[in-house]
Amino acid sequence: MTSVTSPLAGRAIGLAAVPDPVFSGAMVGPGTAIDPHRDSTEAVSPVDGVIVSLHPHAFVVVDAEGRGVLTHLGIDTVQLNGEGFELLVSKGDTVQRGQIIVRWNPAAVEAAGKSPICPVVALEATADSLSDVVESGDVKADDPLFSWS
Repeated sequence: MTSVTSPLAGRAIGLAAVPDPVFSGAMVGPGTAIDPHRDSTEAVSPVDGVIVSLHPHAFVVVDAEGRGVLTHLGIDTVQLNGEGFELLVSKGDTVQRGQIIVRWNPAAVEAAGKSPICPVVALEATADSLSDVVESGDVKADDPLFSWS
């Protein structure tokens, strides 16, 4: 069982509310999404594991059981070309749950015309392998988002 925690503080809204059909249709995988507090500037690892993919706007951490969790900071934020994002780790690094991965500014993302909403996705998982998925209410970084079995 992998317990996935929130990479940032904000309000859980569920994947269906993400303004991008790839995420809202769970084509990348099941999970949930966080509408971040605009003054929240740190995105942390949702699991203990290894950084296997790292971009200014997104990262994937794979845990000891081989489960990859994608955190995507905002929608269409790849178009910002890394501006406003500061990477604090490197691809291949071993990280702990709660360790800061990226510093960013959701308010600046919004000001640039992009959605700051952050999907948190269980890659290559089936919808029925997730339980206790949080899709509403306020969450803090490291609060439980879902269990993956």
